[in-house]
Amino acid sequence: MLVHICCSVDSHFFLEKLQRDYPQEKLIGFFYDPNIHPYSEYRLRLLDVERSCKKLGIELLEGAYDFEAWMQAVRGLENEPEKGKRCEVCFDKRFEVTAQKALELGEKSFTTSLLVSPLKSQEQLKKSGELFFQKHGIEFISFDYRTNGGTSEQSRVSKEEQLYRQDYCGCIYGLTIQRESQERLMDEMFSPISNQTLPASIEERLEMYEQRCALEEQNKPYKIIKEKFLNYRQFNFKITVNKEEVIPAYALFYSTLPRKKAEGKIEFSHNNIHYFNREEIKFVTLEFFNTACNTHYKSVKELLFSVLSIEKELFFRNILTNTPYDLSPVIIVDTIPSSKLFIELDAKVYEDVQEKIILL
Repeated sequence: MLVHICCSVDSHFFLEKLQRDYPQEKLIGFFYDPNIHPYSEYRLRLLDVERSCKKLGIELLEGAYDFEAWMQAVRGLENEPEKGKRCEVCFDKRFEVTAQKALELGEKSFTTSLLVSPLKSQEQLKKSGELFFQKHGIEFISFDYRTNGGTSEQSRVSKEEQLYRQDYCGCIYGLTIQRESQERLMDEMFSPISNQTLPASIEERLEMYEQRCALEEQNKPYKIIKEKFLNYRQFNFKITVNKEEVIPAYALFYSTLPRKKAEGKIEFSHNNIHYFNREEIKFVTLEFFNTACNTHYKSVKELLFSVLSIEKELFFRNILTNTPYDLSPVIIVDTIPSSKLFIELDAKVYEDVQEKIILL
């Protein structure tokens, strides 16, 4: 039986149930989810599914990540709610490819781990499956493992196995609607041009779960924990001299302006720190930054495309302010300007939760 897999939280429990109830059936996993966005999230979910299937002894196949084709299929349905028309089209798209894969493999039936997801409609899934039985002759088998405490058991299994527990279905439209209803920043969509790994980002989680796989290969015990912390995202930053020339500049992590704009001049300098006359803004030269951090950037432009880790940025902020959590703008420039400056800085500091690995 070919089993379409959406994520490890659903599939691990689902596959365990199938192995128990159908011990003579050879199960083949098929990860086909072009709806998942961004691609780093897709890679993270696939990584965890690979780990899960390996633990269960189940062969796993990966379908194509044809995201553009999926976007075309759901065009016009962007604002549909969860379990609405967009989800039906999404199921049809994934079931079509899964049914074709089953035919290719000579399988006579297929099913999907989406059936155990509390966020999905079983009736929608059954309807899509029945249509493909009529069209291809591939039987869609519907299993109800949610009832009789199934959802609670699934949650227990996912915690025991330390599976990646994502907090949105996968598609950008569902994520947008969900974050708007939660009044939360959609920080999953932030991707710096420098490829810097931001705290609590998908990229950070991907690195952590890759580390988890490495620890398991080395038989090193560990535990994944969650911690609350103060997160930060920068939307826009620009400095203009005399409203004419935009100069290269970099604002450190935790730099904030309450009104997003400030204008004025550097008032005085002390110990390589140059103090602006508004909003507690501090300027430093790239030369001083290089000396303090033992780096060798030739220009701020180079820094912009190849920045340090957040930990090293906070280390430098701590040198200047005696605390890594000072929220004053700290701005790095090639040379300290003497003219009037117009600073635009749109950024947000907010409470967040991040996962960490502790070695036991």
